Amino acid sequence: MILWVAFITFVILALALDLGVFNKTPHEVKPKEAAMWTTVWVSCALIFAAVIYYAYENGWVDNPTQLTSSNAVMKYITGYLIELSLSVDNIFIIAVIFSTYAIPKIYQHEVLFYGVLGAIIFRALMIFFGVVLINKFSWMIYVFGVFLILTALKMLFSHNNSNDAPNKNAFKWIRKIYPVTNIIANDKFFIKKGGIRFATPLFVALIIVEFTDILFAIDSIPAILAITTDPFIVFSSNIFAVMGLRSMFFFVVGMLEKFKYISYSLVVILAFVGVKMIISHHVEIPEWLSLAVIISSLTVGMLASKYINSDADVQAKM
Repeated sequence: MILWVAFITFVILALALDLGVFNKTPHEVKPKEAAMWTTVWVSCALIFAAVIYYAYENGWVDNPTQLTSSNAVMKYITGYLIELSLSVDNIFIIAVIFSTYAIPKIYQHEVLFYGVLGAIIFRALMIFFGVVLINKFSWMIYVFGVFLILTALKMLFSHNNSNDAPNKNAFKWIRKIYPVTNIIANDKFFIKKGGIRFATPLFVALIIVEFTDILFAIDSIPAILAITTDPFIVFSSNIFAVMGLRSMFFFVVGMLEKFKYISYSLVVILAFVGVKMIISHHVEIPEWLSLAVIISSLTVGMLASKYINSDADVQAKM
């Protein structure tokens, strides 16, 4: 319980420092700043692995699945990498949302800040109910496994349609229940015109970002539950990935076109995790193998993107 309180306190303090100190004044996040903060968050996540080790070694946290300290670390790192890799598609959709609603770069960080805040709450609820379902109904792991495989197949055959973010339908839905204006008034989410309160494009973008994250969480939460159902490991690895999403967005968004084959890496990862869930009651796949599959899939996707693009450029010049 102490570790839960300490971790949640750390998250709250980090968010408060983010918006209240480091990003008090709205500004455009440059690639250099984004790279620095991406490094900070990835480093924090990896350093936290040491906390996981000592926590499970010394009994600082409930250990319902009876994990050893070293096994807990492996599951934490594997879960973190899964969540981080699945965030790539989320980043692409967020870029489309910002482009669709012409959100100035100077205000994008603030929209993402509140988006992350909402994502933490929604994911915490989804993790809680996901763990409860798997622990109470063991057959649910098969349902999650099949769902991930179907998601992988859908991603494989519709990867070229990644631009189809749920923008238009969500916008119409928001407009039906609340007045919306096209005016962007600095970093305000609401403005008053003629005595009527209107939602600005920043608020519309925020709602769609939240909705999109929920859709992605439906895929990612079952994926990490295939690695472990230990609540603290699932929650901490997921939250670290979400917390680093903002800086990663500004760091990666300009390079998405260069890594166009990374989507196939995500297909392999989801399919592997889905199969792992389905056979989990009969075959135990070691954590080092899961970690190797994730890392090698991402590496192959990045290398394919780099060299296939290079070959295409050479042929175009000829």
